[in-house]
Amino acid sequence: MSNQHHNILPDDKEFGKRLGLAVFGFSMFIAAIIGMLLNIQVVNVTKYKQKAAKQYERVVTEVAQRGVILDRHSRMLAESIESIAFYADPVKVRHTPLFDEQEKPVIDKQTKKQKTYDNTAAVATLFAKHLGRNRQEILKELRIKRGVAVLGRKIPVAQALPLMQNKPHGTWFDKEQQRYYLNVAAQLIGSTDSKNEGSSGLEMQLNKELKGRDGTRIFQRNATGVRYPAPDAQQQSAIPGNTVQLTIDGDIQSIVEDELAKAVTTFQAEAASSIVMDVRTGEILAMANNPTFDLNRRATWKPELARNRAVTDSYEPGSTFKLIMAAAATDILKRKSQDMVFGYNGLLPLYNLKIKDHEPYGNITFQKAIMVSSNVIAAKTAMSVGRENFNAYTRNFGFGKRTGVGLLGESSGRVRSLANWDRTTLPWMGFGYQVMATPLQTLQSYAAIANDGELMRPYIIKKIVDADGKVVRETVPEKVRRVVSVETARYLGKEYFKAVVDSGTAKNAALPGISVAGKTGTARRAAGGSYVNPVYVASFVGYFPVEAPRYAIIVIVERPQGAYYAAAVAAPVFAGIATRMIACSEELQKNLAVPSPEQKALEAVATVAVPQLKGLTGREAQRLLKWLQLDLDYSGNFNGVVVNQSIAPGSMVQRERVIKVALTSDNMNKAGL
Repeated sequence: MSNQHHNILPDDKEFGKRLGLAVFGFSMFIAAIIGMLLNIQVVNVTKYKQKAAKQYERVVTEVAQRGVILDRHSRMLAESIESIAFYADPVKVRHTPLFDEQEKPVIDKQTKKQKTYDNTAAVATLFAKHLGRNRQEILKELRIKRGVAVLGRKIPVAQALPLMQNKPHGTWFDKEQQRYYLNVAAQLIGSTDSKNEGSSGLEMQLNKELKGRDGTRIFQRNATGVRYPAPDAQQQSAIPGNTVQLTIDGDIQSIVEDELAKAVTTFQAEAASSIVMDVRTGEILAMANNPTFDLNRRATWKPELARNRAVTDSYEPGSTFKLIMAAAATDILKRKSQDMVFGYNGLLPLYNLKIKDHEPYGNITFQKAIMVSSNVIAAKTAMSVGRENFNAYTRNFGFGKRTGVGLLGESSGRVRSLANWDRTTLPWMGFGYQVMATPLQTLQSYAAIANDGELMRPYIIKKIVDADGKVVRETVPEKVRRVVSVETARYLGKEYFKAVVDSGTAKNAALPGISVAGKTGTARRAAGGSYVNPVYVASFVGYFPVEAPRYAIIVIVERPQGAYYAAAVAAPVFAGIATRMIACSEELQKNLAVPSPEQKALEAVATVAVPQLKGLTGREAQRLLKWLQLDLDYSGNFNGVVVNQSIAPGSMVQRERVIKVALTSDNMNKAGL
């Protein structure tokens, strides 16, 4: 027994060692697993979660719908519409899986893999047919060795639907947003880039408000590859961009652009701009520039065409600036319209320089001096007012400072500080030189006179509304300050600037049955830094009706050829814009219901002057004749424009007379309103 016991002990020890090693090994294995689990689930949990998510999750960005831009009547000026873009992987198209008639995979006996075939030609034919593209262009795209082939972009959903429902192997589609514009006010509204981000104008300025917030959708994939929304993931819906409503009237904007285009063509001008403002509120009804670009064709965009000259460009205003001289003279000098002034026979030597008039005037009334736009008398009057007073009036009317319209790139113009005035500054400023002003500043100053002496802050963004209909921001009329008394404002309008239109340099700005006050300006602009061979800027700014002013318009025509005086160039454009505005806008007709003396006189007589109808649409011509209590008979398309009228403009006819017109067969109104 003793010997047996001694024989077993070594084996037991060996077994114990082995068991200990096994337990230790197993413990280390368990510890390693626990360590790995801790590493995966605690230490590097984010890393492994992301790895796992990549295998069975996909995050899809839902692009927010860009907000719309509306005119004052809630008509669409800019909107985003959904379009489709088609892409292909050329390698996959060249290796399209082959199926038999029973839709079963065709297997290669040798490789045991599914057979494939080159489907390039068929895909090119299919997409060329549905997208209206050249087949050779698509083939060229599909023959690239690697990368993604673009088969078509900006395809309307209805057109793309058949291809979306039956996509060939290796092709796919993405939904995109395409910005569509009514194509008016190009410089004001601006445009977007290929990523649907604002790149100019209000599109860029209000990009944050219009863009909205993109959403995210998280999908998971099961073992068979089918995707479904992740149940425990937080899905974030896209929030559409805000709606921006402008003070712009689409109809009036279209009219202004059309009249500017005609003026630029007629006078072979370098450029033109115009603004229409409601003098009581400061609302901008139209802001147009020519040349322009097509908002719906990105390739036509150029920096020089995208410049909003109405607010970015400043120029020496010339005689339209005589408003400041007249206002200061009325208040400071107590000058009256019938006071006699001396015109120095059209030539005033001053500081080794000469101020000239186009006619030699001697003793004339101050009213006539403004009517005939005497530079000599304007200079002498400014000198009598004095530099401190003249500077104060200039700045009080808003010159030398941005108007606050709230548009990118607005210029403040330039008014020298008094310390930098030389002895020529005051007399030359009297007739609109040695001072720089934007078209909007000049218009704002006349609108202040029209508004009984109160300067209004112009504005163009009426309100911004979010996707829930909540008003995020709204602009209300804002009085900046009083520039002259009510009495002075009315005196200036009726005694001077109405006379300019009735009997002075701006007869071409007159409107049938409506009184107009305004001023022409023909300013020389230095060419190559010198006035030796100057170029001209013709302008007219006016408002109507004088008895109860409501609307002010400025027209600027740069470097007109042939004729260059504002009386011949800019004043007729004003009349064309105003006449068509009244003819097409029920809002204006309602606001102009207060009859002027001209309207009363018109109604008191049995005959009336036939207006110029050429260039108006049938509807505009009909409304204008109705305003004058005349009737219209037409041939051609009512949506076309008048090319001939049976009775010459200016002829006196009996009320209710029928005026026959010939209209073009197609609609030439480019805005489509």
